[in-house]
Amino acid sequence: MRDLGAGFTYLLKGQRWVARHGKQYGFGLLPGLITLVLYTAALAGLALWGEDAVTWATPFAGDWSGPWRGFFRGFLTAVLFALALLLAVLTFTAVTLLMGQPFYENLSEKVDADVDPNGTVPESGLPLWRELWISARDSLRIVVRALLWGVLLFALGFVPLVGQTVVPVIGFFVTGFFLTEELTAVALQRRGVELRARLTLLRSRKTLVWGFGTPLGLAFLVPFVAVFLMPGAVAGATLLARELLDEETDGGDDDTAEDPEQEDVTQRSWR
Repeated sequence: MRDLGAGFTYLLKGQRWVARHGKQYGFGLLPGLITLVLYTAALAGLALWGEDAVTWATPFAGDWSGPWRGFFRGFLTAVLFALALLLAVLTFTAVTLLMGQPFYENLSEKVDADVDPNGTVPESGLPLWRELWISARDSLRIVVRALLWGVLLFALGFVPLVGQTVVPVIGFFVTGFFLTEELTAVALQRRGVELRARLTLLRSRKTLVWGFGTPLGLAFLVPFVAVFLMPGAVAGATLLARELLDEETDGGDDDTAEDPEQEDVTQRSWR
């Protein structure tokens, strides 16, 4: 249970860090705003034309009596929108991080420089195009894993009692785990930690990961919240990554810490 609370503390520390570094926070908002506009337009389109799509896909129900046909197609429309909303929650972080790779890389580096006792910043040494390719490839793999979990949990949702109580709780923990993987990937990828090793690392401290990612996943369900929490989530995930790798961290997250942009930072490459 201590790890569960520690994970939530890292989430709060990340939000506090960006609150003290307004410039980094402002830049970090841009990718989330762009992604939010795209996702909102897609969901609005689905809300407007989803029923028409279901009607087109179920011609066999056209001859059913009125109440049953309406109930069946209305149910499928609701399921379609629910799945789209789940997909949006699961992929929002991945898409935002991919679109804002340079912004979030810079933010994560600033956090590392701020809290490292020696002011050192791990670097991948890879060109930007290579980092973007690795990020996109790994994000796709994570999304596929998350979708498989989503389909399984959706099917279990039809089980009486369990589907309405236990399954939603499991769903939030699963979402929290994959959100944390996506966010910590910014810092861990710079350190040369590949996807399989990242997953193993996160599974070794599941309660810590859940404490960070599950409340964040719940917050992301509220419209617009994800955009404003994303910069702080990246900062907190960087601190969490340092904890997972047992890296020494000083008091750089305290309120009296100086802005790392004003410090003389010595950088070195990590292999």
